Parts: sequence; C-alpha cells; structure tokens
Amino acid sequence: MSDQSQAITELSFEAALKRLEEIVRKLESGDATLDESIDLYSEGDRLKQQCEARLQAAQARIEKLQFGRDGSPSGTAPFDGD
Repeated sequence: MSDQSQAITELSFEAALKRLEEIVRKLESGDATLDESIDLYSEGDRLKQQCEARLQAAQARIEKLQFGRDGSPSGTAPFDGD
C-alpha cells in the first residue's frame, strides 16, 4: 500500500469528504495541469471509495427497532436502508 493510500485509509469520514471537496473545486477551476489533474482524479477516486466504505460500515451497525403487535418494542433488526 502506498503512503498516500495508507494516509487516505487513516482519514476520518469528515476529513476524507473535505479533501474530496477540495479536489473537486481544484479540478472544476481548471487551474491544475494535466498531470496534476490526473493525480487529483486518482486521489479523489480513492477518497470516494474510502467514504463509501465508511458509510457502508456505519449502515451495517445501525439497527432499527421492531415493535410487537401491542406496539411495544420487541427487539432490533439490521437496518435495510429502505
């Protein structure tokens, strides 16, 4: 794993998202050279994957309450996202 890839995996979700937003602004501004744009795009892709993985992990930990026929809580079930 490269140093940059390892650094990305160590970022919090919020820090990764902030860096991704910075990259998008830089690419949209047109101020980056072609080589820099390619590097930024690659870094952005890794950041996007990291953010998606963290969101999926968070979703897997979320549980929803289940209620019995009488309306009282009867347990929990994995969150299905729907």
